[in-house]
Amino acid sequence: MSLEPVARSKPRILVVANQKGGVGKTTTAINLGTALAAVGAPTLVVDLDPQGNASTGLGITRPQRKLTTYEVLMGEAAIADAVMPTKIPGLSLVPSTVDLSGAELELIDMPRRNFLLKDALADFAKSDPGRFSYVLIDCPPSLTLLTVNAMAAADAVVVPLQCEFFALEGLSQLLKTIDLVRASLNPSLEIQGIVLTMFDKRNRLSDQVAADVRANMGDKVYKTVIPRNVRISEAPSHGLPALVYDLRCPGSQAYIKLAGELIQRERVRAAA
Repeated sequence: MSLEPVARSKPRILVVANQKGGVGKTTTAINLGTALAAVGAPTLVVDLDPQGNASTGLGITRPQRKLTTYEVLMGEAAIADAVMPTKIPGLSLVPSTVDLSGAELELIDMPRRNFLLKDALADFAKSDPGRFSYVLIDCPPSLTLLTVNAMAAADAVVVPLQCEFFALEGLSQLLKTIDLVRASLNPSLEIQGIVLTMFDKRNRLSDQVAADVRANMGDKVYKTVIPRNVRISEAPSHGLPALVYDLRCPGSQAYIKLAGELIQRERVRAAA
């Protein structure tokens, strides 16, 4: 599988979302971003979760986060001013802090409240065209105005799905949300793919969940699965993506394969 990224004049905006917490959403955002950057596709991670885990996982300490997604949404800063480099060449970040948790109430009366992130990203693309091939938006694990902003701004959704009993139930809720956003705010929103995470080959339930999801969603599900792996869990405490912390571990190798599969889907889409 070729890892050469698709040439593009403006970034492809992908939102990494699941309304259920603990499914590997942030882990997927930062490791997928790292893998894309490593194959020559400069990538921007936008941390839209008030917990700021993507920022922490990329080694950006809280005192370093001077301008964040909060200031961007409030119109107090442009994305160009908030972008920070990370330790990974080709990978940048717009960080987040807990201030973002109060944005919900503050945004409620703002004009174009559902499109604030879309407008900010559009302004950035005009001011610095071609800087990034991909923008990955890491969402909070809930359906809030922040998640709606992300989906309104995105071209497509990457859905991390944990291989556990209630996976399909959570997926159906997310698909309804995507349909609502598509109907009212962003008619071109697509599902780029569903990635099965925390797969334990020793556990028959993981196999059963994977089979059920593939039976229901068909080729929307990536062939690559992300295994349950202790090195992936350890990496954020070191402020590093797993791909940098331990490139050879099974989790890192899986994210490299996932990036290749995502790029291949983008290539097929561009040729269509």
